[in-house]
Amino acid sequence: MSDQVVLKIKDAEDLAMEACLACGAALSSARSLVEATLSAASYGPPTLGFPHLVDYLHGFLEGRINCDPKPRSDRAFPAFLVSDADRGIAQLGFDLAFPDLLEAVRNFGVAVLTQTNSYTAGELGYYVRRLCNEGIIGLAATNANAMMVAKAGGPVVYSTNPMAFGFPLGERTPPLIIDQASSATAFVNIVRAAEEGKTIPEGWAVDEEGNATHDAEKALTGALLPFGGRKGANVALLVEMLAAGLSGGPWSLDAPDFRSGTQSPAVGLSVIAIMPRENTDAQIERARAHVRRLQDHGVFIPGVDRNYSPRPPMDVTIPRGVFERISAIVGK
Repeated sequence: MSDQVVLKIKDAEDLAMEACLACGAALSSARSLVEATLSAASYGPPTLGFPHLVDYLHGFLEGRINCDPKPRSDRAFPAFLVSDADRGIAQLGFDLAFPDLLEAVRNFGVAVLTQTNSYTAGELGYYVRRLCNEGIIGLAATNANAMMVAKAGGPVVYSTNPMAFGFPLGERTPPLIIDQASSATAFVNIVRAAEEGKTIPEGWAVDEEGNATHDAEKALTGALLPFGGRKGANVALLVEMLAAGLSGGPWSLDAPDFRSGTQSPAVGLSVIAIMPRENTDAQIERARAHVRRLQDHGVFIPGVDRNYSPRPPMDVTIPRGVFERISAIVGK
């Protein structure tokens, strides 16, 4: 039996919707989460698609996510939007504020949306991809509960603190999307390795005593390491200030665990939207030409150099264990 399940995109969508609704999520939350899940499964890191959906489903069931939130958004300044997700999913608050964000960036050239009081943001590239689909440059940052040390042997002080950047490259080319954690790897990769009984590379994590480990189970009780040592820790601090400092959400040191308990992590998300100058088409064509030149030099361009098709994918591949866990929730 294959360890992967391949579903038609509509079947995968239906399964995800049924699972969200079975866990008590309101239709609005379910729709926003399913759209983001399918986007991650199709275009982002697969671990942030259906495997991460399981975290959300348990979050609904166990009270870490408000199943029927009422997010609200205000303008602190003409081009500065402030959102409160009401302990719901970050994607719903973003969806509701998105039209105002687009209107602001098209009027002022630059606009900011900062949101707090939400569950973890999921695939961060999703938010900048949404902007790129509108021809807009995006930068996003978020945090969660602390799970990473600033240096080996030190205390756990940061989340994986990812940041994402997107630059549109025109209708016939996928956008450039850089989405990476400040840690040496994403936390979901450690979880996946532990579930599958696989080892992890050295430099990803330490055990609870601060020793380097290849054991994913020990890493889960230990801590992640930043990429590039002190430089990665500095990036984590930059993200912490953009995500928690700008939004007013909890610092990673203060955020509840997003995988246990009944409290919402209530963390922050900040998205900066930028128009590509006044002559948008020319700027995008210039960027696309440069990307092609970099590719000719053998440079990997994230978001562009995947198996890209101008048509939406027809199938979604889900790890069998994840498929069975979601199906059990649905009752299939």
